[in-house]
Amino acid sequence: MSLLRRAERCLASQQTHAALNAFIQRRNNGAVLELLETASSRSSIGRPRSSIDGSFIALKDNICTLEEPTTCASAILEGFRSPFEATVVARLKAAGAIIAGKTNLDEFGMGSHSTTSIYGPVQSVHKDDGETLSAGGSSGGSAVAVATGQCDAALGTDTGGSVRLPAAYTGIVGFKPSYGMASRWGVIAYANSLDTVGILARTSSMARQVFGGTLSFATEVRWLTQIDIIQGFDARDPTSLSESTRSKINKKSLKRERPESHLNHRLTCLRIGIPIEYNTDGMQPQIREAWIRTLEKLRLHGHSIHAVTLPATKMALSAYYVLAPAEASSNLAKYDGVRYGNKGSDRDGRNSVLYSATRGAGFGDEVRRRILLGSYTLSAAAVDNYFIKAQKVRRLVQDDFDNIFALQHPLRDPKLYENASHGQIQGPGQLKRGNPAIDLILAPTAQSLPPRFGTLGGGLESYSADVLTVPASLAGLPAASVPVPCAGKPGFTGMQIMGQFGDDDMVLGFSEHVQGLNPTPTAPNGPQID
Repeated sequence: MSLLRRAERCLASQQTHAALNAFIQRRNNGAVLELLETASSRSSIGRPRSSIDGSFIALKDNICTLEEPTTCASAILEGFRSPFEATVVARLKAAGAIIAGKTNLDEFGMGSHSTTSIYGPVQSVHKDDGETLSAGGSSGGSAVAVATGQCDAALGTDTGGSVRLPAAYTGIVGFKPSYGMASRWGVIAYANSLDTVGILARTSSMARQVFGGTLSFATEVRWLTQIDIIQGFDARDPTSLSESTRSKINKKSLKRERPESHLNHRLTCLRIGIPIEYNTDGMQPQIREAWIRTLEKLRLHGHSIHAVTLPATKMALSAYYVLAPAEASSNLAKYDGVRYGNKGSDRDGRNSVLYSATRGAGFGDEVRRRILLGSYTLSAAAVDNYFIKAQKVRRLVQDDFDNIFALQHPLRDPKLYENASHGQIQGPGQLKRGNPAIDLILAPTAQSLPPRFGTLGGGLESYSADVLTVPASLAGLPAASVPVPCAGKPGFTGMQIMGQFGDDDMVLGFSEHVQGLNPTPTAPNGPQID
């Protein structure tokens, strides 16, 4: 399909599905078509900038751009224009991608159903008995835009599952890279140690193209032909992995055991881990059945299935909801109407209170709730009992993953692996091999199908939606959600593939493999993007 024809279908879909509220602001059609003509000219002479030259890419509205306001769907930043654009945006433009616009989200990325935006909730195109289903959050706008063909792919941010959960709820692919692989410079922070720029696309192949970089299971010649798109070192981001670290990761991946099984995308005879802790009591039978069917298909294709244990998983969600709000309370302190944010009432400044009214009016209920929670857990009276203990749990979660992956963590001391012995973990930083050495983990992305829009509330159930995605975020691991058929509405669910830190290419390659075993669901009335 020509670039022009594909763009016309995306623009038409944006009009058709405008009521879903996926976009906060769309690019002007004239500007888009002008960029498209330039991309088409490059393609016609065989000189495209990259594999995504001329592709429509949408951006979550917490990623700074020069052309549109960046609001984080919050009243306190309404109308804010950044004086610079995010590194990932600049890299997309350099690769020839066309920015489709800014997508809706939960305010400051805090939520699981994309309902807390000041611009109104995002609605999924999928329904159950006529009632709209949740689009997931917080990157729900990006997910719906991709699922309905309003763009070729979209960027979101994943703090505890905010890319993978919407992908599972809308039937698309959601990929969270290893922490530090993609620059966070120009991305408005929620929780610095957890935030990761992620990709939403209809296929794993498209997600790979947007990510760019090396192919650890490909031939060296093919590896050399790859270029970075959103991934790559950024000196302006202190959490960005250095070039030397990336080189170290690539060398470890290329030297992995049984390299012949990873050539030319023939991902055969992999050892797939099934964490028993992910088989939760709250998992719906349809999800468990889809999990079992996917494992059976993989077994028939030559992969071996191994039960593994990740004991700290049961504490991961609790630790996350201590650590993330704590970091958020610090990050959001600057929105006071003086340094950043819209100034609220004239009452500010009276009685020695400088900005209480501004923050009270500018932040929504969920953001205020998490600021209060984070402020408490960082207080002198509570920091030891909450924040410090949560950090220890985080290390236990990381150790659990390092205990089961055959590929060693590239940033950890190799002596930890040399000295590891069989048994259970007894303390943070102690590696004790007691599981089969596996290549990847496969488990459901969510323990339930998307809830009906009308039943959504602010109770504990909204926080537990991330129970299966949070562990990979705490450990900084790459993870991708891939749609698979499932009984019940909307007819699919997400299977989550997790790999060792830095093994992003293996995760993406296996995601393509899993997606190839199952037909890709299509959105009602949504155009197919070839």
